[in-house]
This record gives sequence, C-alpha cells and structure tokens, in this order.
Amino acid sequence: MRMYICGEWVDRDDKMPVINPFDQSAFDTVPRGSAADVQAAIASAVRGAAVMAKLPAHRRYTILKRAADLMEERADDLAETITREEGKVIAEGRGEVQRAIQTITLSAEEAKRLHGETVPLDSAPGVVNQFGFTIRVPVGIVAAIAPFNFPLNLVCHKVGPALAGGNAVILKPAGDTPLSALKLTEILLEAGLPEEAIQTITGSGAEIGDVITGSPDIRKITFTGSMEVGDQICRNAGIKKVTMELGSNSPLIIMSDADIEKVAAATVSSGFANAGQVCISTQRVFAARTIYADLLDALVKPTQEFSVGNPFDEDVKMGPMIRQTDAERVETWIAEAVSQGARVIAGGDRSGTLHSATVVADARPEMLISREELFGPAVAVSAFDDIDDAIAKANDSRFGLSAGIFTQNVDWAMKFAQEVHSGNLHINASPQWRADVMPYGGLKDSGMGKEGPAYAIDEMTELKMVVFHLGG
Repeated sequence: MRMYICGEWVDRDDKMPVINPFDQSAFDTVPRGSAADVQAAIASAVRGAAVMAKLPAHRRYTILKRAADLMEERADDLAETITREEGKVIAEGRGEVQRAIQTITLSAEEAKRLHGETVPLDSAPGVVNQFGFTIRVPVGIVAAIAPFNFPLNLVCHKVGPALAGGNAVILKPAGDTPLSALKLTEILLEAGLPEEAIQTITGSGAEIGDVITGSPDIRKITFTGSMEVGDQICRNAGIKKVTMELGSNSPLIIMSDADIEKVAAATVSSGFANAGQVCISTQRVFAARTIYADLLDALVKPTQEFSVGNPFDEDVKMGPMIRQTDAERVETWIAEAVSQGARVIAGGDRSGTLHSATVVADARPEMLISREELFGPAVAVSAFDDIDDAIAKANDSRFGLSAGIFTQNVDWAMKFAQEVHSGNLHINASPQWRADVMPYGGLKDSGMGKEGPAYAIDEMTELKMVVFHLGG
C-alpha cells in the first residue's frame, strides 16, 4: 500500500515489507517515509488544521459517523488485515474491528458535545461588572503514534477524538502493522474528511519519529508504546501537550474467598489473549497462601488447552508473537526465572514466533518476569500472607496501568481500590478489561493523560477564558 501525505497517495522506491508473523511471508510493502516526507506532511497538516478549525461540529460528527458505517461494511476485510499483519487470532481481529467502530462512533458523538461554561466571576470580592465564560478550540495538529498490538482500535482512539475536536492529524502507525491504519485513512477520506486533515506516514520510528515529535507546528502528541520510547518522545517534544500510554506488568490479587475456577479462567484469558501482547495483560498473579496450591492446580489444564497456531484457524486460541525476537525474549525470561528457583507448571515451549501459553510458579520480585513488562504469553504466580502484603507486592513496580482483585470482602476491595497504585482498578475481574468509553491511562512509568473519546478530546483541545468587562 501507499502512504498518504499532502492530499495524495504516494509511493517511494525505498520500501518496507509487511510480514505475516505466523508464516514470515512478506505479503505487502509500504513506503519508507523520510524526514523530507514528514516536513511536507507537517506543512500540509498546517493547511488542514485551518480547514478543520472552521468545520462545524455537525460536519465533524457526520464524517466520523459515516466512517463508522463504512468500517462496518468492511469489517471482514479489516479483521483479516489485522490478523494477517499482527498475528492475533481471527476472532480477536473481528472483536477489535467492532471495538474500533465503537471508538469512532463515540468520537463522532463527542464532536457535538464540546462546550465551555460560564464562570461566576462575581464570587471574587470586588468583581461586579464582569461576565466570564470558557470556550474550547482545537490545538491544531495532533501527532498520533500508534503501536502494533491493536493496529486499528488504538489508532481510532487517537485519530477519532483528534478529528472530533477539529484538529488535523499526522498519523504514524507501527512499522510492523501499517495496513490497518492506511485502510482507516481510506475510509475517513471516503467519508468526507478534508484531504489535508490527515497525513499517514509509514516508515521507521527511529528514522522519522524525532522529526515528528520535535516539530513546533505539532501541538499535541498521543503515543502508545514502551516507557523508554515515551521518555525519548517527551524529552524531544519540548513544550507541547502529550498523552503517554506506556508499559505495565499488571498485577492480579486472588484473595482466600475467591472462586478458584472463575479466577483460573480469567487468568488464562487475560494472560494469553493476543499472545500476551496487551498493555494490561495479567502478568503478576498474587494468591493467598491458603489457596496458592489450589490455584496452581486449577491453572494447569486451561493453560495446556490454550492452543497456539495459525491465527486464521477458528479452533486456535492464540496466534504468533509479532517477531521471533520477542518470542525468544519471553523464552529467555522464563529460563532466567527457572534458574532462580521458579517452576514452569504449564507450557514453556517455543517454535519460531509461536510461544505456548505458560504459567510460572514461585516467582519472586527480582526476576525479570516479575520486574519488567513481559508483553508475552506467560503469567508469574506467587503467594502472599494478607491483604497488606498483597498490596505491597502489587505496588512493588515502576508501572501502574491496571490491576485486579478477586474477593467478596468489601473491606478488602475498598482497601485495594484506595491503596493500589494503578490508573485502572478492577474488582472481581482481571486487569485486562477495558471499555472504549472509559477514561484509560496509567500512573508512574505507565504514563500520563487519558484515552477514551470523551476524555481524550479534552486533551486535544485548548480551553480559552473570555471576560466581558461591562459598563455601569
């Protein structure tokens, strides 16, 4: 496919292959964008931002709603594209398309809800003839830098609110998974989006990322990816608004009163979906010591039955990891844990990009599998003594994106909600739960800012204060 800049679909002699992670076949190519391409796209986006700023809310709504309808019409093709370029099983691909449609629909609705409010200036002593109100205006150009693991829905979470707020967008999809974003761009343009309101640049983030994020013409950056890259972006960005959705190693606490079978099912589904390549995958499982052995026993069978293979096979539950080097890293971290006293009680095998669903018992906090973001299909299980010990273990991390607890004890649940350092907290569910309407974001090294169309649009607009100084 070609990339889209300056109102045109363009190609380049220098191309990047798009690789199917399952069979390693190169089934398409995209241009390798250059710094010059970025500069041209920014100049075009400046013009596009001027057009978008004058586009009334009802038109922004109509365009986004029409885009959602077109996505529904092309849902099968979008799902197949996601599975082919990213590797998640086709059922998950279909689910991502439906979520992306909802995200664009929610964004469309938010275009009609942007408003200011009156400010009671006369509440301040001595103010008697002033009338104040606020208005929201677009920031101008939003740079949207997306990850590989949800190549359509996470793009929609950035592009949808940006356009709803009246901005132009420069979209940089992940180099591994650019096709879903390019097809979304086609849909938005067909839906009536002004031709310079979006630029979709393909290429290496290492080569063009700093050019995008350092531009003074870009007033907002929204990024999902690793903490290390997010830190580099923030250092390069200068004074501009940023939303950083970064890494995690999400904890799940299992109290003594939990339903073990329900917990085992939730752990398996949330630990191994999309081969564990989800920011909020269950990674660290902490079980009360009195039920620790029972939980381990309950995890073995469903983990062993979590089949891995061709993601287009309807019976397969888990596809490949995005790259063989990532699968090798997961294998290495598990081996390191075993060398330090942990036990693999289910899974642990790898063949190329296919890594089996794996449960590691007796994990300790100094192990890589506990300390860093694994981003792969393995969960690390350990025991705790009481709720205070469980919370301390959950908080023993530089990350804080999502956490879960299973308990019927209201006091334990409230203590968890109040004391666990996480932006998303789930009671009687796994950390890997997200509705696209909710505010979503992390604490600590997991980032800053919120996604979810109603919340993202606030961060993609500026608040202006207007004061009438009246006579009398």
